[in-house]
Amino acid sequence: MNYRHGFHAGNFADVFKHALLVRLLIYLTRKETPFRVIDTHAGEGAYDLSAEEAERTGEWRGGVGRLADLSEASAEVRSLLNAYLDCLSPFDQEGRPSLYPGSPTIAQKLMRPQDRAIYCELRPDAFAALRRRFARDERIKTIHIDGYIGVGAYVPPKERRGLVLIDPPFEREDEFEAAFEAFTKAYAKWSSGIYALWHPSKSDSDVRRFYNRLQESGIRRILRLSLSIGGKEEGLRSSGMVVVNPPFVFEQEAKTLLGFLAERLAQGEGAGYQAAWLAGE
Repeated sequence: MNYRHGFHAGNFADVFKHALLVRLLIYLTRKETPFRVIDTHAGEGAYDLSAEEAERTGEWRGGVGRLADLSEASAEVRSLLNAYLDCLSPFDQEGRPSLYPGSPTIAQKLMRPQDRAIYCELRPDAFAALRRRFARDERIKTIHIDGYIGVGAYVPPKERRGLVLIDPPFEREDEFEAAFEAFTKAYAKWSSGIYALWHPSKSDSDVRRFYNRLQESGIRRILRLSLSIGGKEEGLRSSGMVVVNPPFVFEQEAKTLLGFLAERLAQGEGAGYQAAWLAGE
């Protein structure tokens, strides 16, 4: 499958992933010392929601489009979402931000002058767009490389603090295995970093096998998070994220955010979220 994220940008899975990513990055900014972000599958960096791909699917309407009005959300939820929403371009009358930021753009907006990032992308057309987007930012290196190889090559970072986002397109049949192997090899070299591994939840058996391998790895402090929108339509209805070495405050922030998103983004019966420790606390 030739995956193009432009068809899916801003959907519920993006909101889930990026709202949590922002909280992890904000935690890193609370210390003056620099940090590094490593994004293994950076894509194009940002996506035009008025483009043909996004218009054809309209998936953003069930995702970021439902966050245009937060007047009924609690003050706590708004405070947790504000930094994520600040990464978006302004909403139009349809409730659509014209440009939806991918994880590289979100990280760029939250990085400080002393922080650095490495964005890996293998697909040639996506990498060309990624390189153009960040060419003027000296804090950021874009690398035309398989991110699974890149993450092993670029850890540990000299900053000693930071976050690795493993967010593959899941177009390979062995994607869970590849992500697991890349993560465990990187962790063996840099065990103090924060790792976030996103995945779709299409096959219960694949997800269960992935979680079992993580539990058996001996790695501690692994938090499992998931968001399901329910409903019976075809297509992705649930996705998950595993966070290794999450900040102390992150678990409760994630529960607050996911409780709100499960209700706001629901598309039918079965919507909900989970937050549980696979290992550790």
